[in-house]
Amino acid sequence: MDINLTREQEEHLEAILTKISLEIKEKGGWIPFSRYMEIALYAPKLGYYSGALEKFGRAGDFITAPEISPFFGQTIVNTILPVLDGLKKNGLPTRILEFGAGTGQLAKTILLELQSRDFKLDEYQIIEISANLIQCQKSLLLECCNTNGIQTHCEWLHNPPQSFIGVMLANEVLDAIPCERVIYHHHAWHYLGVGLRRNGDHEWLDSVIGPKLDQSAVDCFLSNLNSFEEGYITEIHPQAQTWLSSLVQNIRCGLLLLFDYGFPEREYYHPQRQEGTLMAHHRHHAFTEVLKLPGVSDITCHINFSNLLHTLEKNNGELFFTSQASYLLDAGIGDLVLQKADPSKPKQFITVSNGIQKLVSEAEMGELFKVMAFGKDLHTLHLSLQQLPGFGGRNRIY
Repeated sequence: MDINLTREQEEHLEAILTKISLEIKEKGGWIPFSRYMEIALYAPKLGYYSGALEKFGRAGDFITAPEISPFFGQTIVNTILPVLDGLKKNGLPTRILEFGAGTGQLAKTILLELQSRDFKLDEYQIIEISANLIQCQKSLLLECCNTNGIQTHCEWLHNPPQSFIGVMLANEVLDAIPCERVIYHHHAWHYLGVGLRRNGDHEWLDSVIGPKLDQSAVDCFLSNLNSFEEGYITEIHPQAQTWLSSLVQNIRCGLLLLFDYGFPEREYYHPQRQEGTLMAHHRHHAFTEVLKLPGVSDITCHINFSNLLHTLEKNNGELFFTSQASYLLDAGIGDLVLQKADPSKPKQFITVSNGIQKLVSEAEMGELFKVMAFGKDLHTLHLSLQQLPGFGGRNRIY
């Protein structure tokens, strides 16, 4: 695919390629893919999410659900409001903590919707590693609160608070956590890292087979799988597993909602998925050459939900897993559209309908995107997970 970069993007690409190349040489000619992905996405001032290049919306590289339709965030309010109300009735602080808030659009939608339902939220907290995105979020949310008289305290944190009480949200966060790329080589699993190739004066990044996986990694991620052909490439997610396990252990009472795209294990490691799931995104084009444009393109991997569900099951709490379409429909997105959209205004209503279609259609986000919900000690609020809007349908963990 031909991609035309601006001069600013070309300079950005050259700088981050220099950084990656130097590290590869310092490490003896090979770095794990997770390290490459970490630099490409998060290196200070150079990484995709750390730099100032446009990322979200039509002028960026992709559009997430909160930008597609405000009904996404409004429907989430249907789910979380009983939890927040239960906390308030028990004299506990009402708090939402969002990870990787992007433009801040989801936070804005939730704050406005809570206000429209006469619920005063005590705190909206955000953990965001990009200084550039933090400034965008602050600008959007502070203006929103000032303009609409919203008294919620908005705060940006570096780490999740210990013994958390409230609601945690993460929309398309897991897919951006660096993963490990692996290859089945000579009847064993090896790391597939990143090295350098040279032809004359021309040097470029290329995939390089590294050491064998430890048996513990094989047992954790790949032991239940059928035999694979030589050269089969896929991903494993130890960093995402560690992050999620640490997160739920910090929840004292409340709800965790995670939205992301991916498959259960049997689909994720399908024999025909021979090159894995890694994708890069640039100007609304998706491509598989994830070593091509570090720093100026997003890099994501689909999620192996089976592995993360096993991680959640090890913790003492309620668990629900379903598709985004099933969740949104059960949580009442259709009723919200009928309440808020006016069918007598065709132009406006068509725009609303198109957005909802993208969110729930099997051909769009409805089936590929999944929802994982984890509830901790909701019984102290006289609630259970399956009482909450969104979780009345079939629980796919069974």
